[in-house]
Amino acid sequence: MPVTTEAIPTVDHKKHAAFFRQTGWLMISNIAGGLMTLGVHPLSKKISDSEYSAFGVLLMLTACLPTTPFQMVFAQQSAQRLAVGRERQLTGMIRKAWLWTSLVWLAAAITVFVFRNQITLSWHLPNVAGLLVTLPLLLVSLLVPLFSGVLQGRQDFFWLGWSQILGGLGRLGMAAILVLAFGAGAAGMMTGALMGVSLSAIIAIWRSRDLWSGPAEPFDWKILMQQITPLLLGFAAFQFMFASDTMFTKAYFSGDAMKPYVAAGTFARGLLWVVLPLATVMFPKIVHSHAKSEENNLFSIVVLGTAVLGICGMLGLWVFGPLATRIVYSAKDVPGVMALIPWYAGAMVPLGMANVMVNNLLARSKFQIVPFMVVLAIAYGLAMPFMLSHFPGRLQVPLQTIGVFNTLLFGVCAMFTWGKFAQKDPVKSLETAA
Repeated sequence: MPVTTEAIPTVDHKKHAAFFRQTGWLMISNIAGGLMTLGVHPLSKKISDSEYSAFGVLLMLTACLPTTPFQMVFAQQSAQRLAVGRERQLTGMIRKAWLWTSLVWLAAAITVFVFRNQITLSWHLPNVAGLLVTLPLLLVSLLVPLFSGVLQGRQDFFWLGWSQILGGLGRLGMAAILVLAFGAGAAGMMTGALMGVSLSAIIAIWRSRDLWSGPAEPFDWKILMQQITPLLLGFAAFQFMFASDTMFTKAYFSGDAMKPYVAAGTFARGLLWVVLPLATVMFPKIVHSHAKSEENNLFSIVVLGTAVLGICGMLGLWVFGPLATRIVYSAKDVPGVMALIPWYAGAMVPLGMANVMVNNLLARSKFQIVPFMVVLAIAYGLAMPFMLSHFPGRLQVPLQTIGVFNTLLFGVCAMFTWGKFAQKDPVKSLETAA
């Protein structure tokens, strides 16, 4: 009996090979872009501690934008509509989102500009310049997830990775020039961030031009909102728990005291550079399979890989944290940073695991978890100022609070993934919804 090419590798093996290849590339690009982003922080040696802490707070302001839910909504809609051949509806969605994002940003930017002096005093910023540079950065930071979500949804991971690398390169290069050559402080480092994010936006917009520049078709807003509202709420709750702690803590500590906290947070969040690409590649593949009522077993691979990589990264940070602190900051910062690293890094592991489970559940339209996530995020938002005000002067307290709530989030996700709340949802593709 002749051997045919169909008898050589199976379709599943090909899919898994593509998954590992794409994930490997995004890991490389995440690490490369992340290291160049981290390369901005040694510039803290050339500026005052108060300027650096101001940079950390302004950076966390951009991190608190709903970038994650925005990107995941467009990743989901792109993957879903491309799977069922409704590209023109996607074109209309992209254009309207682009317009409304710009209008909302304009209204917010005007408000911030009017109250710029009050905000500068409240956040203990050394001057208003960094805040003003942050305003255009906020707009570009909202456009990046929109168009990166489209690239993710169409599984254009090659250029999604390059946008991260070139964005990190632009950030580092511009910040270094402004700080080293012109003596700029937080404003110069934020200008570097603006340059880097702008490069990422330009690449994503250019690579997705065929999906937003062509003819558009109307779409059912009611069905769309039913699909994207749970995604927005779920991923917004996750991002709030991931990125808001620095802004809470900054209100209770001076600029100099915040430096080790910002530094420890930079290293600890670096753990996610390695594990996030697993969920990034998994999400559109599960959405695509779900829309076509196909089986997809990537979740078990991704959740195991995330656990192993997260724990190894945490242990590595505990061991090599002092060396990394000396390289990026200075030897005198080692005691303060390492006092926080175990708490910060430990809190990131359950968060990384929860991220995979949230991506899996929402990609399969299992939205029952969303109300629980929102309630948990609200409780977290109330607990942080309560703990900071009742245990003043202790930077470990907010990190312990983060660890508790991240563990609770992991537990809730596990219950909906494997526990008594886990259930199979009927597949509701766009074809059946129509």
